[in-house]
Amino acid sequence: MLHASAELFASKGVASTTVRQIAARVGVQSGALCHYFPSKIAIVREVVTTYLEQLKAGYDEVALRSLDPRAGLRAIVEVSLRTVEESPHATIVYQTELANLRDDPGYRDAKKLADEAQQIWLETIEDGKRAGVFREDIPTKVFHRFIRDAASLSIKWRHPDDAYTAEELTRDCLKIVLDGFTT
Repeated sequence: MLHASAELFASKGVASTTVRQIAARVGVQSGALCHYFPSKIAIVREVVTTYLEQLKAGYDEVALRSLDPRAGLRAIVEVSLRTVEESPHATIVYQTELANLRDDPGYRDAKKLADEAQQIWLETIEDGKRAGVFREDIPTKVFHRFIRDAASLSIKWRHPDDAYTAEELTRDCLKIVLDGFTT
């Protein structure tokens, strides 16, 4: 149900997707959806929360604290790209609906997960700055948003069946960001 909802939300937009369309996609009566979700926004919230749980679990799985900052950043980017690849529709819903959910009181769990995921990025970058691996003159949050968005927005142009793999994108993204583009 969440996958079908995410697919519809990603392709049509949340505002243009009806509960009736979601129900038809999963093969139930629209009233039956109310048994699981009280509203369309509750479905959106669950799609976003599930996406963030998947992302955060991936970050937790790679044991970043045992890696040097550069390897830790690589692991974060790899997890981010793998999550984008595994959940492309949920990624798009997260990207497009996050701003709309921030004022929703039911968004509390998703916000906590988003904050925890962000903190992992920030701590890794700060560790790199302290170790002299990353530049001090670039604000941590700017660097975080720049590289995070480069990874997550690849969903707009890269598809899971591309010959250019997520591993290659990780490598090239980090080469550009950490080593520069000039010769």
